[in-house]
Amino acid sequence: MARGMSRLARDLSGRSTDELIGLLDTQLECTVRGAHLAADLAAGSVSSEEAREAMRDVEHDGDEARAELVKILGRVLTTPIDAEDIFRLSRSIDDVLDNLRDFVREVDLYQPAGLEFALPLTRTLAEGLERLRPALEELEGTKGHARQSTLATRKAAGQVRRLYQQELAELLNSPLDNETLKRRELLRRLDVVGLRLGEAADALADGALKRSR
Repeated sequence: MARGMSRLARDLSGRSTDELIGLLDTQLECTVRGAHLAADLAAGSVSSEEAREAMRDVEHDGDEARAELVKILGRVLTTPIDAEDIFRLSRSIDDVLDNLRDFVREVDLYQPAGLEFALPLTRTLAEGLERLRPALEELEGTKGHARQSTLATRKAAGQVRRLYQQELAELLNSPLDNETLKRRELLRRLDVVGLRLGEAADALADGALKRSR
């Protein structure tokens, strides 16, 4: 009984909402770090071995934030948006980070001759993730603003798909060799990151839409 009253008091005071949004922001911040790490790798600023080691720490931090969020989500009474949409958003952000991790890991495994083809995609992904953070913060603000703010992230996800298609078209018009196969696999991985980013934006937009009704 006392525990239930304490939980209710936390919910009514808004502390549960603050905790959930804070954990989502932490998870998203880790994913932004992962995207910038992938971009640094594509730019040649870090080696594949260094990037893989750093990504391990980033993923660990992101997984911890998600685990705590899921634990809190299971016991709170009120949430800033529908609990299902929060879970879906958290899962999509986690999927983005997992695929960024796989990109870094695959670069280290495949050892391509160069990664200049991946730089526009990784930079666009990082920008799209950064644009999602203000939308997340606006969940506590004016109704409807969070949904509008997700549009920039949705556009970035669409831009990643177009860049992928352009790079793939150029690749398919090149002689087939081992480097061609490596680039195709790495491009496909970044395309998947873009798809998961779009899903994260959709989850936040859907939750904000329900909240505004």
